[in-house]
Amino acid sequence: MYVEHAVTAVAEAHVDLTAVSGNVALIGRHTDAHVMAVVKADGFGHGGVRVARAAVTAGATWLGVTSCAEALEMRDAGLTTPVLCWLTGPGHDFRAVIAADVDVAVSSVPHLRSVAEDAARLATRAAVHLKADTGLSRNGATPRDWDELVAEARRRELLGQVRVRGVWSHLSHADQPGHPAVADQARLFDRLVRVARAAGLDPELRHLANSAAALDRPDTHYDLVRAGIASYGVEPLPDRSFGLRPAMTLRAEVVNAKQVPAGTGVSYGHRYATRVAGTLALVPLGFADGVPRAAVGAEVWVNGARHPVAGSVSMDQFVVDVGDGRADIGDEVVLFGPGDRGEPTVLDWARWARTNPHEVLTRIGARVPRRYRGVARG
Repeated sequence: MYVEHAVTAVAEAHVDLTAVSGNVALIGRHTDAHVMAVVKADGFGHGGVRVARAAVTAGATWLGVTSCAEALEMRDAGLTTPVLCWLTGPGHDFRAVIAADVDVAVSSVPHLRSVAEDAARLATRAAVHLKADTGLSRNGATPRDWDELVAEARRRELLGQVRVRGVWSHLSHADQPGHPAVADQARLFDRLVRVARAAGLDPELRHLANSAAALDRPDTHYDLVRAGIASYGVEPLPDRSFGLRPAMTLRAEVVNAKQVPAGTGVSYGHRYATRVAGTLALVPLGFADGVPRAAVGAEVWVNGARHPVAGSVSMDQFVVDVGDGRADIGDEVVLFGPGDRGEPTVLDWARWARTNPHEVLTRIGARVPRRYRGVARG
């Protein structure tokens, strides 16, 4: 059953934790490596702690987050599973996460020094993962800077300030099957791992694969795969299905319905006009809740059929043109779900908004209550 709130909401996101568990288990069956469930951004909008528990129940042995605050949220919730946080910088106060036994990813010598010095203040070692930039050109040390980083890491190990638990990188083209950049990055990654070992480091975890590579490129699995969008049931490769199940359904109730003649202009600027006489239904979700205003051709599910979003999405609401179909106050409107009934999916909304499903999911705002189905243990 879904967890109920004290106040009935006219818009809500249903999160199926059983789907999360099933997805993580499916990913685990595709690899012999450890599985890290990526629960950053409040679990891609699904609820970070709840999905983390569901993922651990299904066999995830690591959790991945970006910030120290997200990592500490996991610890405050009682989760003892290893956690890696990977988006910090020099000058950050790392003492809380070090004390909480959270691993920290580092990408430069100044960054490493900050972590090591905070560990020294605590008279302990910090577990770190050295990040290499193998071609994404985002975070990570370039091959040119790698020798200096691994030398400093080894020096800090000998001082008893850090332990290099991992070496990792991120793929740029894993969602494009057969793209040569994947193999190129893997070869460079192998070389940089050899450099690290030659410097005296002995990382127990090498990780490169994201969701797409975890399901499609076993040659990139190494010791651990990082499962982000796939954990939430979104297929990471175009035109391929691995059997993942979407975990979130975004739905609302019609709060107003009216009969209008053909040619009625709808919403700001009247960029939409009804083609036939029929029903307009008002839905209490808008771009403040994460409904993409830029979506073109978007549809929603009302009373067994898809109907177009009419005109511009407003901050708190949008209109659906039901035409000669039926829509009454209180009727359910599904923006996206698993697609079992023919309703749109988050992939549909990503296409309409010309973005990726990650953005659509993570933009669903805090004022949209989450209802949870399934039991997450841990």
